[in-house]
Amino acid sequence: MITIYGQVVSRAQRVLWLLEELGVPYEHVKTNQQIGESRTDEFYTLNPNGRVPAMTDGDLTLCETIAINYYIAIQHGDSTVWPADPEAQGLVMQWSLWVTNELELSLQNFLRHSIYYPEELRRPELVEDAVATYPIAMKVLNTHLAERDYLVGDAFTLADLNVSSMLGLLDAYQHFDNEDFGNVLAWLDRCLVRPARARALART
Repeated sequence: MITIYGQVVSRAQRVLWLLEELGVPYEHVKTNQQIGESRTDEFYTLNPNGRVPAMTDGDLTLCETIAINYYIAIQHGDSTVWPADPEAQGLVMQWSLWVTNELELSLQNFLRHSIYYPEELRRPELVEDAVATYPIAMKVLNTHLAERDYLVGDAFTLADLNVSSMLGLLDAYQHFDNEDFGNVLAWLDRCLVRPARARALART
C-alpha cells in the first residue's frame, strides 16, 4: 500500500488530493515539517533533504510532489486525470513543472516570511520579490485560460491539480491582487471545490 508522509498544510496536500481523486487506498503518516519531524534519522532515509512529502510503495521510496504524482498517475490514473494521448501527457507535465519553476518558490517564500516564520526569521525582501514576480506568472496562466476551462483538454487533469493545489495552499493566491486575473479565479473555483480536495483537507 502507498504511504504518504507529510502534513496536509504542505505540498503533501497535492499528493493526498490526487489519491483521493483516484480512490486509491493509502496510509497517511502525519509528519510535521515545521516542528522538525522531517529532520530525524528515520525520516532522512525517506527524503535525505528532510522535507515533506515522501512516499513509499513497496520497495519504492519517492520524494518531490511532481514525481510522486506522476508515479501515482501512471500507476492508477484514468484517461481523464492522466490522458492517454502522449501530446496531452506532455502538456500535463509542462504545466506541472511550470508551477514549480514560476510560482511555487515565490508563494512559499511569501507564506513563510509573512505568516509562518517568527518575526526574527522573516526576510522582507523575499516577500517583496514574491509580490513582484506573482503577477508575471499569473498573466501567463490567465492568458492560457482565456478560452478554456482547464489547462489541458476539456476536463480536469493532473495539470490542474498540480497547479491549483499550490495556489490554494492556505489560500495563497488570496494574499495578492488578482483584479486582472479573472480567468484564473474562475478556474480555481472549478478546481478547489472538488470533493476529493475536501476529503484531503479533512485529514488535517
